[in-house]
Parts: sequence; C-alpha cells; structure tokens
Amino acid sequence: MPERILVVDDEDAIVQLVAYNLRRSGYDVVTAGDGEEALRIFRTERPDLVVLDVMLPGADGFEVCKEMRKESDLPILMLTARSEEIDRVVGFEIGADDYVAKPFSPRELVGRVKAILRRSKKESDVPETDSDSRVFGHLSVNFITYEVLRSGVRVDLTPTEFQILKVLAQNPNRVFSRDELVDRVMGQDFFGDVRTIDVHIRHLRSKIEENPSEPKLIETVRGAGYKFAGTKRK
Repeated sequence: MPERILVVDDEDAIVQLVAYNLRRSGYDVVTAGDGEEALRIFRTERPDLVVLDVMLPGADGFEVCKEMRKESDLPILMLTARSEEIDRVVGFEIGADDYVAKPFSPRELVGRVKAILRRSKKESDVPETDSDSRVFGHLSVNFITYEVLRSGVRVDLTPTEFQILKVLAQNPNRVFSRDELVDRVMGQDFFGDVRTIDVHIRHLRSKIEENPSEPKLIETVRGAGYKFAGTKRK
C-alpha cells in the first residue's frame, strides 16, 4: 500500500500543486482546506505524514499541529509563507519535523517528504521483540523499540529527535558537526538549512535533560558541533 499523505492548505492552487507532485512520486494523497477538516481527516484516514500550512482559516497550523501531537507522533511538515526564524522555532517546539517556506520548489518538498518518511520508517521496521536498552544516568533509551524514559517517565520524541539522539548516544564523546548530523539523520538529499539541527537539539534537550539550560547529556562543542557526554550506567 502506498503511504498516505494529508495536505492541508486553504489555497487551492497550492493544494493541487503539492498533491500532484506527491502523487507522481507514488503517494496516496488526501487534502483539507482548513484546520477543522484537517483534524477530522487525520482522525479518520490516519495518514502517514501531514503537510500542514500555518496560515489557515479558523484554527491555524500551529494549533492543528498541537492537537495532532496530543494523539499521534506521525511526521508533520509545516508549510508557510512566513519565513521568520521565530515561526520555524515555534513549529519545531510544538512537534513539527520539518519546515518549508513558500515559495518552494516541488522537488524540494517531495525530497523533504521522502527524507522524513525514511526516518520514520526506521522505527516501524524494527521488530519489537528485540531489546537493546542503555541507561545514561536518569535517561534510559531502547534503540530497538524506540522507547525513551526520563527518570522512569516515558518521553515522546519525534522521529527526527529520536534519530539525532540515537546517532549521538551510540557514539559517545564523538563530535558531530551540523552537516554530519544532517547527513546521518535527514539524508544527503536534505535541501534545508543545516541550522535546523540546532532547533531540534534544543527541543530534544528540553525533553531529556534534567536542566536544559545546563545540558549534561548533549553538549555543544563550540565551533565544531555536538557530542553526547552522558556516561553509560551498567
């Protein structure tokens, strides 16, 4: 079965452009023109990914994203004409996996969708009967079942956040540049700004660090990148 993608935008021309290019790439596409319709289709159709415009009539894309995140960890790509950095930060903070600003290249959008689904697929393809847990102080990570516990409490990470954590935690004390993390996590066909990694790291820290303002697990190496400094507990 082809993967199903929900495209949400109040501009019919944008919906048709995005839907056409995604269908050409082999995806099953359903569409919505506002937030209320998007949530209804999301709950009934259970798409594999959502392309979600920010500027929607009624509930905007940020509100829709937050509602979807309460019920699912499916990948969400935000689509908007607003290019300010603060909007990208807000999108990532509420759980979006990626962010594309209008005007955009259809090829870029399809490339982003493929990259996000590839990251998400890594989780669903893993058999849940296997086990490979590691404990780093207050943090427990199972790289097979993709379960993360902070002080015994489950932490919900987006597919992108988990893949970043996995790359860093499986290579403790190795410094990864932004470019290396993009290649490892998002793929070499990623079209976006590598500084997107900084936002994902900040959001990841807010979920797994005891004190995100003074991170002990994921450290910044000035001028070089990031490293996982957590000590594995036997």
